[in-house]
Amino acid sequence: MIIAGDIGGTKTNVALFEAGEGKIGNPLAQHSYPSARYDSLESILKDFVSQNPSARITHACFGVAGPVVRGHIDATNLAWKVHDVKLAEAIGVPSVRLINDLEATAFGIGELGPEQLYTLNEGESERVGHRALIAAGTGLGMAAIYFDGAAFQPMPSEGGHMDFAPRNKREFALLSYLHEQLGGRVSYERVLSGMGIHNIYAFLRDRGYGEEPAWLAEEIRTGDPSAAISRAALAGKSELAATTLEIFVEVYGAMAGNLALLLKSVGGLYIGGGIAPKIMPKLTDGTFMRNYGDKGRMSGLVLSIPVRVILDDKTALYGAARAALL
Repeated sequence: MIIAGDIGGTKTNVALFEAGEGKIGNPLAQHSYPSARYDSLESILKDFVSQNPSARITHACFGVAGPVVRGHIDATNLAWKVHDVKLAEAIGVPSVRLINDLEATAFGIGELGPEQLYTLNEGESERVGHRALIAAGTGLGMAAIYFDGAAFQPMPSEGGHMDFAPRNKREFALLSYLHEQLGGRVSYERVLSGMGIHNIYAFLRDRGYGEEPAWLAEEIRTGDPSAAISRAALAGKSELAATTLEIFVEVYGAMAGNLALLLKSVGGLYIGGGIAPKIMPKLTDGTFMRNYGDKGRMSGLVLSIPVRVILDDKTALYGAARAALL
């Protein structure tokens, strides 16, 4: 019996799986917790275990947003310090494996069927080779998936914190604006994430690229800004919001292409995270792929790579469960 978790800045998903032959399969029990309402991961796990008293847990693995070092992690977008030994004590197992959340998603890709993916670019799908994973959500994650000749081996990274590189005048203006607002360095996560959508919107609004409707300003003030902006954009209710989403998807595609080049991921480029499935109408209108493939002499290479969107929001849970057995 495996307990697995996908720990992000917005929500923490925990599930129980029973290990069998072949794929991990569907969870026996699952619950989602709003991360910010809890002071630690231990408190969430104790609650989950108490709700499933009959489960005899033997293995445990949790994917956490942030760099894992010697069984310890300071969660990137949470005020949590996570230790494998303390987690093991909290749930009563001999040991706990901690991995990066994108590493967990990378392990989970092998558990997915065709119906859990959306293909943006067919490419040369018969090739076997390294894979790449990029995921915008509360933050921005990236991972390499190395093919060793027999199996795929996920490799965690903190690529979302690389320096943001503008490609045109508008993006240079965005960089300058964010440099002023943040008081210095600007990473890709400041543009490609939930807060990134809000940052792009604020730039366009404050630099006079469009008028902000009063109703949208109120929705942003009282709710989730990125969700409000995305809804308005997809519904065609705000030109300012539509331009925001256009820039977001342009930069997303360009960075995905950079990652495909960096890893020469001929085995596929996968798009994970919570944002992509929610903006599919924009993600599939050609904007993403046009910017993804705009790589000069290397355009042919990146366009030969299959590009797929992960639709199943439990992928990181499947991956954490798989990693628990390794």
